[in-house]
Amino acid sequence: MFGISFSELLLVGLVALLVLGPERLPGAARTAGLWVGRLKRSFNAIKQEVEREIGADEIRRQLHNEHILSLEQEARKIFSPTQQQPTPVEPAASPTIHAPVVESAPVEVVPVATTPVEHVAPAAAPVAPAPQDPTLPPRAP
Repeated sequence: MFGISFSELLLVGLVALLVLGPERLPGAARTAGLWVGRLKRSFNAIKQEVEREIGADEIRRQLHNEHILSLEQEARKIFSPTQQQPTPVEPAASPTIHAPVVESAPVEVVPVATTPVEHVAPAAAPVAPAPQDPTLPPRAP
């Protein structure tokens, strides 16, 4: 644990035997063992308490995030029908008609004189409703 080898432990034991004497050494070793055991238990208790707190904080954080997500989903359910615009249905693709190829005479291109025109915004053309595609579900009026 601390990198203490057997020879170092033997040296500490010999010094303790010389300092304390053979009568008091067993009692001192017993007392030292009790103190080391108490320290280990207290450190383990502190470690477990910290791990419980960290776990509890993590659980609280997850519950808070889940609560926020559920509130967000409820808000989407409430506000999505009022904010969602109906999507226009595109008309069905019309079949392509192939016309016969006819040879024609060359066409002469005549240049057209242009005059500068001020930019005019195009008028808003009314949009006709697209015909209903039978393959799509009916849309709301």
